[in-house]
Amino acid sequence: MELELLGVDRDVRGARAAVDAPVVAAQTAASAAVVTRVPAQRLRSLDAFRGLTIVAMILVNNPGTWSDVYAPMRHAAWNGCTPTDLIFPFFLFIIGVAIAFSFDQRRGRGAGRADLLASIARRTVLIFALGIFLNGFPLFDWSVLRIPGVLQRVALCYCAASLVALALGVHGQCVSALLLVVGYWAVTALAPGDGLTPETTLAARVDDALLHAHLLHDGWDPEGVLSSFPAVATTLVGVLAGHWLRSSRDAAERVAGLALVGGTLTMLGVLINRWCPINKSLWSAAYVVFTAGVALSGLALCYWLIDVRGYRRWATPFVIYGMNPIVAYVLSTLVAKEMLLWRVARADGSTLDLQRYLFETIFLPLARPTNASLLYAVAYVLVWLGVAVLLYRNRVLIKI
Repeated sequence: MELELLGVDRDVRGARAAVDAPVVAAQTAASAAVVTRVPAQRLRSLDAFRGLTIVAMILVNNPGTWSDVYAPMRHAAWNGCTPTDLIFPFFLFIIGVAIAFSFDQRRGRGAGRADLLASIARRTVLIFALGIFLNGFPLFDWSVLRIPGVLQRVALCYCAASLVALALGVHGQCVSALLLVVGYWAVTALAPGDGLTPETTLAARVDDALLHAHLLHDGWDPEGVLSSFPAVATTLVGVLAGHWLRSSRDAAERVAGLALVGGTLTMLGVLINRWCPINKSLWSAAYVVFTAGVALSGLALCYWLIDVRGYRRWATPFVIYGMNPIVAYVLSTLVAKEMLLWRVARADGSTLDLQRYLFETIFLPLARPTNASLLYAVAYVLVWLGVAVLLYRNRVLIKI
């Protein structure tokens, strides 16, 4: 998904020779996209981490059948955290890292505040519009079209985090993230209602009041309005990690700092979970702290393996995915929706959608249903890896 991942260019300036310069580009399948040459050097660990996230996103979104899915590939029903619940906060965290690099690189090219603000506004609008397009495709029934969504939240978090990074220094960014988390926890904890079910939370009441009939569920949405505020904090943690990575510190110190803070936040999130449950749908305070810690630890590991120790070959498929993530995410989503509309006739005269037909005729005979469902998802990931490889070999990005 995403956008700079999201359209954020990330060159590392003044870094050690062992570290490649990062460039994150906003990408879109929309007509506003332009094709540009990919810079020769990139921070491969960030590309790989982004690619891992995109692969996981496509994998969990496209099982052969939703009735047979391994538990780790499902979201937690309410409180708790599965590996799948880590994907979205990882994505926002990576966007934040990219913002830190992008602003430094663009200022180095002479971009002023007005130029940066214009770029932020343009990318935010395009990302949000692309999310609306994905939600509406193919019917576009505006009376019930879902307004929140993954790309919509990405757009809002990118915009908010970029404005904070533009206006405040590192200390101010840290305080802003802390205030967003603590403030959100205080507001939701003091609100009336038990909050034990999705429909009874303050976030649900806000969503229903503002976006009634335009939500994913009846009366609430996991990417709703109120829970987007702590999601901005997740993105700001990424911005702070980006500042740390682009500092003049020794590479070993950078890795140690990311790992230390990551481990501390992870344990703190587990501790806070006793009073404020980890909950993705609410993007609870414990969820912010816990997932930020895991994201920092994951980035530290990728950075150490790839950019410090030079173990790059294993990460090549993920780097390729990370170079053009929007192509893989958007097109895989659109094609998956189309496959549910295309009908295939059976020998007995009945019909079923193309996705189901492929699963039942190719994958289901190979293994028991749960494994067959996973095989289908893996095959779908490999198909879009092929698309990403074509772009990679031609050294192109699709940018907003």
